[in-house]
Amino acid sequence: MRLLICVPLLLAGCIAGGDDVPIRQVGSLENRDLDEASGLARSTVDADLLWAINDDGAPTLYGLSRSGKHCGRVAIDDASNEDWEDLAAFEYDGKSYLAVADIGDNESRRPHVTLYIVAEPGSDEEEVPLAWQVNFRYPNGPRDAESLAVDVAGGFFYILSKRDIPAVLYAVPLRPGSGETVIASQLALISSLPQPSKRQKENADKSGWPWQPTAMDFAADGRSALVLTYGGVYYFARGEQQSWPEALTGTALELKLGKIKNAEAIAVDEHGMAAFLTVEKQHAPVFRIDLADAHMWHISNIESLR
Repeated sequence: MRLLICVPLLLAGCIAGGDDVPIRQVGSLENRDLDEASGLARSTVDADLLWAINDDGAPTLYGLSRSGKHCGRVAIDDASNEDWEDLAAFEYDGKSYLAVADIGDNESRRPHVTLYIVAEPGSDEEEVPLAWQVNFRYPNGPRDAESLAVDVAGGFFYILSKRDIPAVLYAVPLRPGSGETVIASQLALISSLPQPSKRQKENADKSGWPWQPTAMDFAADGRSALVLTYGGVYYFARGEQQSWPEALTGTALELKLGKIKNAEAIAVDEHGMAAFLTVEKQHAPVFRIDLADAHMWHISNIESLR
């Protein structure tokens, strides 16, 4: 059975008309071992394939169809899973890659965190070697983060912190010149995401921290980004002359998640017209989000973004 949830389309902070954005359940995660899906990415090789990761356990990539059917599992050599929190797909020098973000740090104690990069494997492969890895630390001490996106044209990985209020955007080089630990660059405070009131912060155990970012993805054409929080999905349009920090500190279109709880993973499709979302639990539902209305909002506002 497919569940159709219509949620109001809002501008961050104000209502933007009366349109509805459909969030539709298209399946569930078939593999029972994929029980804490913390990252999701589209394949840049197979249009019908998604990749997912668990936030702990074996260093494994899980292949799945867009309805959640199991398509294989691939172990990553020479990697460990301390707290994997996001997954990103990108193309670099004519090859397809996946970047695994081992960046979770609930207690803010890790001296450095790691990005593991592999050439995208086939879903029928058993293991894949590391292509490279990036160890980095933050300039202002350890941070918990769950959101990673890749800007190949600019040559950076972008990381969005989770527990800071507001969330902080950082960047690390895509290909550092050495294997030494690099220091991330702090770029911007993302106050464009909804900020909690004093009452919300005091009652966070009950409200579920709806302001905290849990995933991020950039569209393949570099013209938009999605940020997932426990409370919603936020669509950011990017003008031709804008940097990513400028785009992510601009106005966001808000897609309410309604009754969907504990959303931790999101991936934009290859056309930027849909996204896939899942949560952390065994046989979790897989949702498809129609971004057509968000795309039209983008087009209608493009002049102001130049």
